[in-house]
Amino acid sequence: MKFSEAYEPVIGLEVHAQLLTESKAFCGCTTKFGNEPNTNVCPICLGMPGVLPVLNKNVVEFVIRMGLATNCRIAPRSIFARKNYFYPDLPKGYQISQYEEPICTGGYVEIDLEDGTRKKIGLTRIHMEEDAGKSIHDQDAQTLMDINRCGGPLIEIVSEPDVRSPREAYLYLYKIRQIVTYLGICDGNMEEGSLRCDANVSVRKKGETSFGTKTEVKNMNSFRNVERAIEFEMNRQLRMLEDGEAVVQETLLWDADKNAAYPMRSKEEAHDYRYFPDPDLVPVLVDEPWIERVKSNLPEHPTTRRDRFISEYSLPWYDANILCEERGIADFFEAEISHLHKDDGAKQKEKIKLVANWVMTSVLRELGQRKIRIEDFSLPTGRLASMIELQVDGTISSRISKELWDEMLESNEDPKVIIEKKGLAQVSDEGAIEKIVNEVLEKNKLQVEKFLSGSERVFGFFVGEVMKATKGKANPTLVNSILKRRLSETVLSK
Repeated sequence: MKFSEAYEPVIGLEVHAQLLTESKAFCGCTTKFGNEPNTNVCPICLGMPGVLPVLNKNVVEFVIRMGLATNCRIAPRSIFARKNYFYPDLPKGYQISQYEEPICTGGYVEIDLEDGTRKKIGLTRIHMEEDAGKSIHDQDAQTLMDINRCGGPLIEIVSEPDVRSPREAYLYLYKIRQIVTYLGICDGNMEEGSLRCDANVSVRKKGETSFGTKTEVKNMNSFRNVERAIEFEMNRQLRMLEDGEAVVQETLLWDADKNAAYPMRSKEEAHDYRYFPDPDLVPVLVDEPWIERVKSNLPEHPTTRRDRFISEYSLPWYDANILCEERGIADFFEAEISHLHKDDGAKQKEKIKLVANWVMTSVLRELGQRKIRIEDFSLPTGRLASMIELQVDGTISSRISKELWDEMLESNEDPKVIIEKKGLAQVSDEGAIEKIVNEVLEKNKLQVEKFLSGSERVFGFFVGEVMKATKGKANPTLVNSILKRRLSETVLSK
């Protein structure tokens, strides 16, 4: 169903990011994913009587990083609260979170829209909290509990209701993931639950300033599912409004297989959770020296880095965007650039563009096939740059560079050593190439006649035959030049 142009959706997103600390938020248990169920636990995780939580300082450090990267105000004083609700995978019967006095407020995230403009999505708050456990419902009609995740360190990033389409929601979530991975505070894996998103969706007529009744959609484990779920829900609400029905405030679960969302429970208000300050935890105090220390160690923001790639390296927006998607890829690209010899403007731009092309194609393809991250890529730094230098100075052809690349991945040897060992150097001897050109023309007189009759496409055939005869080693520029000269001489002799 196409959404009516008379209405607009109003969307706010709540994103939970699991932090990459070694231990949990309030105890010393490991946060390692994939361990046997109910092994990453202790009396604090299990909510045993008389235990006392102790805040993990790295959780505070990580949330300050995120707050600074998203232009938030870092509160000098914030407190923890108890969010009370009963659920089987929450042994304490409450969750330690932040409510009235969160650590980060305000701020914004910028997204790039398809029309080339940027839009700011405001942030209400970013706060610290602990995770709940996991209920497993598909075991012979039983519900099993895994408490490993209980007490896991989370930050919740709450946006303002500034999102106006499913696509904007997709772009916003993508940018959040990019920022947390650049900062090194979350791995961003939605399938494993490291990054989770809930969407608050309402619909109103365009021009209205008041909000409609919102619903919350949960259980979306991919960027595409976030987009699909929001689209489903805003269309469902639109149908209800056009049929004169009232939208009910409720929480819905997204079913990706059925491409539909189903009611889970009525939507709670804040007072339903009976928030009150946690008596076991002291206030979190963050002074300016701490903030400045964190700020000085922040990596370059991905958007800033992409803009710099465009201005500094003269890359197209598309290339810069691909290269900056992941911090490791951008680091790899710049490391290779640093190994290039400094040349004049045009030649340097050519080499940089070649490095970008190789990273975006061959490097990313290799990572995908091996299912590894760039940090685990075995090619020593500078090898790609060295190969590019050899291609640009004419030592090897672009065709031979592909063969050389495979050899480099196989042996990890320097490209110059491989060229010497395999005899891959490009043939640039004009006399030798002219001899082969003459042989090709002599063997293919019918094609020569076609060319002389005006069929210029045959020229590519001649180039291919010469390259085949030299096993791809002939200098393509010389091949083209000599072929054109010899064919023009043939025309004049007629």
